[in-house]
Amino acid sequence: MSSKKSKSRIQQSSSDSDSGPEDRHPPQKKVKVDKKSASSSGNAETSMFQLSKMRYVSVREFRGKVMVDIREYYDSNGDLKPGKKGICLSLDQWNSLKEHIDSIDDAIKMF
Repeated sequence: MSSKKSKSRIQQSSSDSDSGPEDRHPPQKKVKVDKKSASSSGNAETSMFQLSKMRYVSVREFRGKVMVDIREYYDSNGDLKPGKKGICLSLDQWNSLKEHIDSIDDAIKMF
């Protein structure tokens, strides 16, 4: 008798979840912001340094903190836009990386 109750509960709960899209909350779409509109909206200036053809290091402010962003960029109709590939370092992480530069150079020489 208890197995019939559990089956009916399972069937009832599964039919409730199929009520349709009105009870589902899809994620909000991300708004794309280009650099021109971002810089005109009061964001701090960005300093960029080219590492290679499409790789740059930029120093910028994000949420009130200074960040060092090492990132690949891509060309979109003549505009340079940041890609997904990259890393953004806080000043603590940047300073830690700088402290390890000599050790990293020594490790590179071993190859």
